[in-house]
Amino acid sequence: MWNLLQDTDSSVNAWRRPSWLCTGALVLAGGLFALGFLFGWFIKSSNESIIVPQQNTKKVFLDELKAENIKKFLYNFTQIPHLAGTEQNFRLAKQIQSEWKEFGLDSVELAHYDVLLSYPNKTNPNYISIIDEDGNELFNTSLFEPPPPGYENISDVVPPFSAFSPQGMPEGDLVYVNYARAKDFFKLERDMKINCSGKIVIARYGKIFRGNKTVLQVKNAQQAGAKGVILYSDPADYFVPGVKSYPNGWNLPGGGVQRGNVLNLNGAGDPLTPGYPANEYAYRHEIAEAVGLPSIPVHPIGYYDAQKFLEKMGGTAPPDNSWKGGLKVPYNVGPGFIEDFSMQKVKMHIQSNSEVTRIYNVIGTLRGAVEPDRYVILGGHRDSWVFGGIDPQSGAAVVHEIVRSFGELKKKGWRPRRTILFASWDAEEFGLLGSTEWAEDNSRLLQERGVAYINSDSSIEGNYTLRVDCTPLMFNLVYKLAKELKSPDEGFEGKSLYESWKEKSPSPDFSGMPRISKLGSGNDVEVFFQRLGIASGRTRYTKNWATSKFSNYPLYHSVYETYELVEKFYDPAFKYHLTVAQVRGGIVFELANSKVLPFDCRNYAVVLQNYADKIYNISMRHSQEMKTYNVSFDSLFTAVKNFTEIASKFHKRLQDLDTSNPVLMRIMNDQLMFLERAFIDPLGLPDRPFYRHVIYAPSSNNKYAGESFPGIYDALFVIESKADPSKAWGEVKRQIAIAAFTVQAAAGTLREVA
Repeated sequence: MWNLLQDTDSSVNAWRRPSWLCTGALVLAGGLFALGFLFGWFIKSSNESIIVPQQNTKKVFLDELKAENIKKFLYNFTQIPHLAGTEQNFRLAKQIQSEWKEFGLDSVELAHYDVLLSYPNKTNPNYISIIDEDGNELFNTSLFEPPPPGYENISDVVPPFSAFSPQGMPEGDLVYVNYARAKDFFKLERDMKINCSGKIVIARYGKIFRGNKTVLQVKNAQQAGAKGVILYSDPADYFVPGVKSYPNGWNLPGGGVQRGNVLNLNGAGDPLTPGYPANEYAYRHEIAEAVGLPSIPVHPIGYYDAQKFLEKMGGTAPPDNSWKGGLKVPYNVGPGFIEDFSMQKVKMHIQSNSEVTRIYNVIGTLRGAVEPDRYVILGGHRDSWVFGGIDPQSGAAVVHEIVRSFGELKKKGWRPRRTILFASWDAEEFGLLGSTEWAEDNSRLLQERGVAYINSDSSIEGNYTLRVDCTPLMFNLVYKLAKELKSPDEGFEGKSLYESWKEKSPSPDFSGMPRISKLGSGNDVEVFFQRLGIASGRTRYTKNWATSKFSNYPLYHSVYETYELVEKFYDPAFKYHLTVAQVRGGIVFELANSKVLPFDCRNYAVVLQNYADKIYNISMRHSQEMKTYNVSFDSLFTAVKNFTEIASKFHKRLQDLDTSNPVLMRIMNDQLMFLERAFIDPLGLPDRPFYRHVIYAPSSNNKYAGESFPGIYDALFVIESKADPSKAWGEVKRQIAIAAFTVQAAAGTLREVA
């Protein structure tokens, strides 16, 4: 079984020291910093003499990245499970720490936090049964997935479970609720007059995208009065026609199960210490007061087991074909089983435990030569539900190779202009806990010094084309870099990555350009972008979204997500991994080494106009109510117009900037760096205080997708369900005012400094 970490090492706590040990050091550091600033800006730094011309150095850096190294690292990282909080994952942290030191980083330390994690009971496993009227168990779901070939003797595989599910043994009639979306429950309750209160519901994964599907599915089920949730992966959503199941293909076998957490954190971090780092002296809430824990038991199963329940379902037929999946069952809704089995019930047996457990981040530093107090961060998580062949180790292997390549440059005497921080996050799968706790712990430094954060989770989710989600500030940086790199795609030999990306994934908003999506959540970008306002981005290779109806790759978070899955089916030559390494590494290189930060504020102006138009068009679906309650978007459109004019003037001054004047360059770089911060509202969004970005936030209905002007959007989304229309439209007006103020205030930060 999986082994929880027993020993702790109090000496490995990076970036965090008791203040009484550091007072003298801080005084000394303050004086040295002042001297360093003067010498750094007004006397040519001796370190600058070792900086090779940027273009040549970048080429050396990119050429040093090797596909065979990424392949080797991925193999090494995926031979055993690395579940957060376990001895195996701690050993991997120590290995990464040691190897990053060997690669040549200036320092590599471990930062530990004590957070709430969740595990199945080793002696009392979770399962679901069908029982007769006397309580006798007639059928029990599988306790484990059948192991993939070559992994039969791995004993520490955590069985499928829904992390943070409460314990419980509810029993009752079963109701099939399709994808457990809000509209599915509306269909059941309003149109079909089926009450889910007191019932156990069974829902299929999908439609609600990826990891947060469980959060919203459970939330919706709780609100409907259900007393338990069963989740399964239907073949219609996780079995691509014409592709065999693993190990002969990349489809999900019938016994495969998707793990995940069911927390509804909304950016809070550790459920017991929301907003503050989970260190040794942190105040911790009691479990009953913890943030985001569900109130009803939840458990995932495979589609073989799901068929045993669904084939007996009685009651009402499905309302339409959209409720039918790929199993040979009628997909009746219920409640309860058909007549011959009407006395049988479903019983859940959930015995998982939540406990405070130590986790470890690895933090590596490559000190900047000219602006060491400006930080560019590349981070990705290493904890996995099981082997993590794609999520996360395909990303961790890329980070490892990027660190190695930067280390080779440093060994030749080179240093970046700005400091680069590298992070291997822990406990991402349990709610982005490692990155959030570290960012909370260092929030004051990051707010003052953070230039950008680039995330390196899964490097692939397909092998069709590049996918980029980032702040508009980085659009031109990414486009420029993609034009410099070769496309790995078949049929695009001799052409640039930009050309294949543009052809395969054209932007729906900007003619003749490739698609760049809004940042959502579900990954370690969240705390840096949504809470702290640090310019952020992420890239990976993806599938063809125009033809694929599946929300994710079929083996996501199952035991079958192995090294062999990647090596045999997704990227045998590791050419897509190499391309992703070049994109991620190239972005980091430019951010860390360009004299003038490669941010373009004019793109923010363009998207703000686009977003304002879109949210206005949404509001006009209620044009009569808009007139009745005197709702106007004039202030927002005026603010966007002002931002556009000021951003254009700023860009003109930037083009005329005398880069030999270090003070002026620092001023304008800081204006660029702090622009993202200007979109942060310290009060946060309604009911989501840790989501503070006024322009972007994870959608309330799909946390993996980003929503623009989320405060306005959320207020409009629920407008028809509000009992008091006047109050509801008052909230819309309030959110418009907040957005208009924020955009206008952000524009002010770009004005010429007096």
